[in-house]
Amino acid sequence: MELLDRLASNLEGLREQSLIRTRRTVETPCGPRVTVDGRELLAFCSNDYLGLAAHPAITAALREGTELYGAGSGASHLISGHSRAHAALEERLADFVGPHLVDARALYFCTGYMANLAVLTALAAGDRNTEIFSEALNHASLIDGARLARTPVKVYPHAGVEALDELLGTSHASNKIVVTDSVFSMDGNLAPLPELLALCEKHGAWLVVDDAHGFGTLGENGRGALEHFDLHSPYLVYMGTLGKAAGVGGAFVAAHATVIETLVQRARPYIFTTAAPPALAHALLTSLDIIGGGEGRERRTHLAGLVAQWHDGLRLQGWTALPSQTAIQPVVIGANEATMDAAAALYERGIWVGGIRPPTVPADSARLRVTLSAGHTAAEVARLVDSINEVNAHMERSRDGT
Repeated sequence: MELLDRLASNLEGLREQSLIRTRRTVETPCGPRVTVDGRELLAFCSNDYLGLAAHPAITAALREGTELYGAGSGASHLISGHSRAHAALEERLADFVGPHLVDARALYFCTGYMANLAVLTALAAGDRNTEIFSEALNHASLIDGARLARTPVKVYPHAGVEALDELLGTSHASNKIVVTDSVFSMDGNLAPLPELLALCEKHGAWLVVDDAHGFGTLGENGRGALEHFDLHSPYLVYMGTLGKAAGVGGAFVAAHATVIETLVQRARPYIFTTAAPPALAHALLTSLDIIGGGEGRERRTHLAGLVAQWHDGLRLQGWTALPSQTAIQPVVIGANEATMDAAAALYERGIWVGGIRPPTVPADSARLRVTLSAGHTAAEVARLVDSINEVNAHMERSRDGT
């Protein structure tokens, strides 16, 4: 039992630090209003930013996809699992973000995590004179991808353009890879992509952009951070997820056709896994129609209004609402226990907000991670704001002993 006792002791250490994570069972489709363990809640914790996860047209397309292609793919893409649905989705994705790339081609992955591992390991493979330059607040998948690339990694400060310029300028690597989130998932702010791209073009480096939280929500047509900043370059390697704003699942990488062919030939997370069900790819074609059309623009406009309403209504003392203009709206509390107490108090009021603690965020910066969706109404956001203001005031009075 010694091995089990050791694990139990480690778990107890997590409990003492208020770091135990708990799963809740959702009984209804993803959306602003859900039933959890038999209780109806107003949810502000999903990444369904455009409210498309249960969109009738997309669910109908998913049913149609299963009728056309069945439930599973049966093999990896390079054996027999690459269906007409996958090919059609990749063609549409290349067209969708292609205006910001050169000779664009796209590749569909089962998850964004796998896509990021694939990009960094494949771009570094075969070139021992590679160096990766990673943003300090990058997502865990980018950190793990850099580790798996088995090449030197230098971390530059958050939004540290000058520091990155110096690192690139003093590097002797012939293959330089700069990698960054576009929208930082725990802060909600945007990377300075125009400045980063200018540095990459100056120093001859790839710029790998993880646009997991920007694709679908940023840009007039929902094409993400590249459209938002109006970027154009053959140096760009772009990753977008399809289970957040797009409402279904999977991810894609878009870049110059030579980069994508390199992934097909070298990316182990692509080569050695069963392809995602073709029905998902079929449903995503409808998602792209919505994102790039009039309904998508209306949903992004509504979401922007909810973000403004959120900031206008907060009256916080002791807590800090970060100045995000995206769907991700963090409220930094600091201590782990206080953060989880706040999340529990909101849950008792029927509002589900995630409490985020280390190692997801730095020590002493635990926070509530509020995520807004185009599926929310103004009245629901007003209820959220009032509840957070009330919980904050109550906890501050309790802390002061008044």
